[in-house]
Amino acid sequence: MILTAAAALVPLTVACGAGKADSGAVSSQRPGPQQPSSQQPSSRQPSSRQSQQPGSRQAVTGVDWRVDSLTVGGRTRSAPATARLRIDADGRAAGNLGCNRFSARATVRGDRITLGGLRTTRMACTPDRMEFERALAGALTTGTLVARADAGSLTLTDGNGDLIRLSRHALG
Repeated sequence: MILTAAAALVPLTVACGAGKADSGAVSSQRPGPQQPSSQQPSSRQPSSRQSQQPGSRQAVTGVDWRVDSLTVGGRTRSAPATARLRIDADGRAAGNLGCNRFSARATVRGDRITLGGLRTTRMACTPDRMEFERALAGALTTGTLVARADAGSLTLTDGNGDLIRLSRHALG
């Protein structure tokens, strides 16, 4: 039995450290059935039934977002090109922190987003990308984030005033 478990883990360990960290589109999950009104529907195109967040012009869920920059403790850093985020109305979030891919549970209520249970791959990148990744993971999971979406951009603000700036990612 131990030999069987070891044989199953070796390919997973090798696969985790191989290849590039670029996850491209961060989620291929299709949205499920219509969610309660406390969560945003996850269609790509706005519909007449789609409710928008208060004070925003577009939905946050069901969109592939590119992370543009991160401001933590007054220091703003540009994001690596691989940094992505997608939050689906079914309670799943996924993306790339700049080096490693991640998944998490997501709760969306109006303009409030909470991510928890963050799981990541464990690849090593350059020290600056790893530093960005740790800061982004911290900002995403520090508590409730306030979302402000407008004209293809999204800003997430945590309780410390740190900012994550994102833009709609055109797939293709």
